[in-house]
Amino acid sequence: MIDLYTFGTGNGRRAAILLEECGLPYTVHKVDLTKGEHRKPEFLRLNPLGVIPVIVDSEGPGGKPLTLSQSGAIAIYAAEKSGRFLPKDPVRRLMALQWLMHAVSDGALTVGTVFLTSLLPDKPASVMERFTGRLAGFFKAIDGHLAENEYLAGELSIADFALYTVVASGKNLLPGQALPNLDRWAGAIGARPGVAKGMKVPA
Repeated sequence: MIDLYTFGTGNGRRAAILLEECGLPYTVHKVDLTKGEHRKPEFLRLNPLGVIPVIVDSEGPGGKPLTLSQSGAIAIYAAEKSGRFLPKDPVRRLMALQWLMHAVSDGALTVGTVFLTSLLPDKPASVMERFTGRLAGFFKAIDGHLAENEYLAGELSIADFALYTVVASGKNLLPGQALPNLDRWAGAIGARPGVAKGMKVPA
């Protein structure tokens, strides 16, 4: 059994989506960031960096317990453990990992920067313009890629699930941007039962 320590952020939901889609049983433990629960000693013993998500798999590699953080690492672990959503073809596998890294680094960081800046009392225009422009550029490039590909790596993979949480939150920050291919892709990914359930974690 896997214990998932998480909260309702894009990173947290990414881990839940992967566990759902890979069919791995798990128990949810809510770590309320607004109450500072990620800074409590019991959570810091799981991840000294104090960030969610974290999984604890009682049956990790070799049958030994494993504690793992970072949503990208959790995505790869879930795919390898279940044997799903990592392409067998070596080139497609590398493309899946490339898009995964984009989602959890460039994409998630940019969305997070725009969101957090929008909460500042002065909402510095230069910062907002810089990062909303960066996000718009990312989404435009992905839309172009999806014009010729049903999925990011040519087949459904962990990359699609990883990027979905970025798009789900980031699209609201860019009203009016026409992205028909990205919208088609997001609609298909979001309609999957595992994704829909993972997006509601923690309840």
